[in-house]
This record gives sequence, C-alpha cells and structure tokens, in this order.
Amino acid sequence: MSEAAAGAPAQKEIGTWESIKILFGASKGFWLVNMVNFGDGVAYFGILTLLTLFLGKERLGMSDHAAAISVSAFTGLVTLTMFGGGFVSDKLGVRRALTFCLLLCLAGRVLLSGSPHFGGGSYTAAWLGLLVLSVGEGIIQPALYAGVKEYTDARTATMGYGILYAIMNLGIVAENFVSPFVRTNTPFVFGIKGLGLGFDGVFWMCTGITVLMLLIHMGFFTKAVELRDRVVADAPKAEGPEKTLIEKIKELPVLDPRFMFFIFILLPVRTLFAHQFLTMPDYVFRAYAPEVSAKFEWIAGLNPFIIVIFVPLIAGLTRKANIITMMIIGTSISALTTFILVPGPSLTRLILYTLIFSLGEAVWSSRFLEYVADLAPQGRVGAYMGLAGIPWFLAKFTTGLYSGWMLERFVPKGGPLDTGSLWFIYALIAGITPIGLLLARPWLLRHKEVRNAQQEAQHA
Repeated sequence: MSEAAAGAPAQKEIGTWESIKILFGASKGFWLVNMVNFGDGVAYFGILTLLTLFLGKERLGMSDHAAAISVSAFTGLVTLTMFGGGFVSDKLGVRRALTFCLLLCLAGRVLLSGSPHFGGGSYTAAWLGLLVLSVGEGIIQPALYAGVKEYTDARTATMGYGILYAIMNLGIVAENFVSPFVRTNTPFVFGIKGLGLGFDGVFWMCTGITVLMLLIHMGFFTKAVELRDRVVADAPKAEGPEKTLIEKIKELPVLDPRFMFFIFILLPVRTLFAHQFLTMPDYVFRAYAPEVSAKFEWIAGLNPFIIVIFVPLIAGLTRKANIITMMIIGTSISALTTFILVPGPSLTRLILYTLIFSLGEAVWSSRFLEYVADLAPQGRVGAYMGLAGIPWFLAKFTTGLYSGWMLERFVPKGGPLDTGSLWFIYALIAGITPIGLLLARPWLLRHKEVRNAQQEAQHA
C-alpha cells in the first residue's frame, strides 16, 4: 500500500485503476481465497456442464427424466445450503470453513467420479456423492464472499467482489477449454489429438484439481497468514430500544409486495439459465454432428467469457440508466434470443444464440441485486439479499421436474427430433418476465416515494 493510501481517510473514494493497483498488491489471504475460487470454478462447472450426460444414457444409464431431476435436486440443494452457509463461515472463520468445504467437495467428487464402478449401486453412489458435494459447494460460496470482506478494506471491497466474480468465470472458461481435450480424441489445434478419457476423465480431473486446491490451501493459508492479513471491523452497535416481535414481523421482506413481485417475476426467465445445464447438453449431443458435440464445452464457455468482459463494461456505461428499464431490456434479449433456436439445429444459430443470450444476461444480471439493495430499507439489506436467491433455487429445482420429460418428448435419443417446439415453448415461458416487468414498471419505480412517505409518517 502506498503512503498516500495509508494516510487517506477510511471513507475516501478512489478511482478504479488505483483500486486495482492496491488489490494487486493486496494481502496473501485475499489471493489465497481467490485461488480456491478459481479452482472451484473449474471443478464445479466442469462437472455440472456434463452432469446430465454422465448420469444419463451416455454413462450411468439413467432416464432423461431421472437425470434431470437428479441434477435439478443437486443444484437446488447447493442454493438451499447457501442460505445457512454463512453461519458456518461465521462460526469457523473463513480459513477453516474453506478447509471444511474442500474436504466435503473432495469426498463428493470421489464418490461421483467413481460411481460407474459400483455396479448395481452406481446410482446410489452418484446420488450420495452429489448430496455431499452440494453441502460443500453450498457453504463454500458464502465463505468466499466472507473472505473478500475480511481481506479487503473500504476502498477496495467493491473491486474485490468484482475480481472474485471475474476469477470464478475465468475458472469456468479455463475448464471449458480443457474439457473437450480430456474427454475426446478429436484432433484440436495443430493436429494434436485429445486424450479420449471420456466423461470419467473430466470428472477425475476435477477431483484432482480439488486435491490440489486443498493441499495449497492447507499449506499456504496458515493461521499466521489469517491473523496477519485479516481486516477486522467492529460491528455497528444497535441504537434505541429493541423492537417488539410484531415490529420485527412487519419488517420481514416477504411482506414487501414490490420485493416479492420483483424476485418472482424473474422466475420464468431464470428457467432459461437452468436449461443451460439441464437441456442444452443433451440437445447438442442428440441434434448436432459428433464434431460439434465433441467441442460442446467450448460453446458453453462462450457464456462466462462474455460475462467476464461485458458485465463491468455494460454496468459502467449504463450506471445512470433506470434499473427497471435495463431489467426489461436485458430479460427481453434473453427471452427473444431463444427463438433463434426454433428453426432447427444449426451451428451458426447455436453460437449466435449463445452470444446474444449472454449479452442479455450481462445487461440485467448485475442490476437485479442493485434493485434489491435499493429496495431494502436501511439496516435490512442482508435480509433482502438472502431471500432474493429463493427464485433461483426454485428455478433450478422446478425446471428439472419437467426438462427431462420434455427431452424425451421432443428430443429423444435415437428418435425423431422436434427441437423447434421445445425451444418455442421455453421462449414463451421466459417471455412472461419482461412482459410482467413492463406492465409493473410504474408501480416498481414508486418504491422510493412510498418509503419516504413512511419515514415522514414515523417522524411526524
């Protein structure tokens, strides 16, 4: 840290580039947290991208419906565990919480990767592995966010969270690039052929990365590093008389109609994100030529690559634009882009869909939490943020209840394909979100007026 920075007031705002410079010279603790973040991005999404295929007819032999429900239950449990994962991190501390999570993730990935060798118990081994893995992954996310909070200061916290998000996506990009080389023996750049280790090879690679993460974490993220680098801030003291139970109940976010409408109207468009790992892998493997499916992960990797670049860029360029307007534009792009897939399988259309869909996500994804934070009364942002994840949990869980059936109906393995109907239905479902936001826009924008009126009434 420079002398100027050291002598500056705690709340002084600094520029973006100065913040980046400070973070690049930040504590070892901050970068060790991001080492786990990068490795987990590789391992988690490396498995998730191929999970329906691994569980389904390509490897273990589950039906499309059973594989989809299994993946949906897994991702739902990850989100559900995240709601309480912060308490584990608070109790153990970031360093020990990450050690605990990595041990759970390792055990889960060993069971899942080895499940094909359990004979008649392969399904049970896979499900048990996913259960253990879901707990580890559900706790590791709030632990990583807590790590950024503990190892950055007031000047660099915002950029620290941005780097955390970017590094996670870089992990996804890296895995998606390597995965086809491990999985297939297709010739790649300069005529180099892949290893041809199949789905098992990719899953064991992700397991090996988890072992490496655990060794580096335990070897370098010592208690001495934690004590030296951790930024300790005193919790603000509550002022005034303690609120009654009735007053606390009235302040619950679930009783805020704008909040509840806003988070749940996004459920239809969020189903498209669940379809990226519930439907897209089987769709590509069944509707496209083998040379396309051999590099499926490269196509899937376009999404995180675009997100890394365009989320901060679009957020910076549109920071003064109306939040709800940006939400309507972004969700409209996400929903309308799905119609590109309706005419039928085409590599050009598939890549175009992935690119534009990702740009739509970049437009609205960061604005979602911005509106939630803006909607929340002072001192209750945490409660609102926690509940804002419920629709994503519901989207991941409920989408799997029908996605497998839809695949068997419209894109059966070895049967006649009707991919256009599949994507037409999904596009119509997603379109509910921008239409609902557009109709409710005036009402959603009045939240500040209502809050100001309530505050004036309280002080009257």
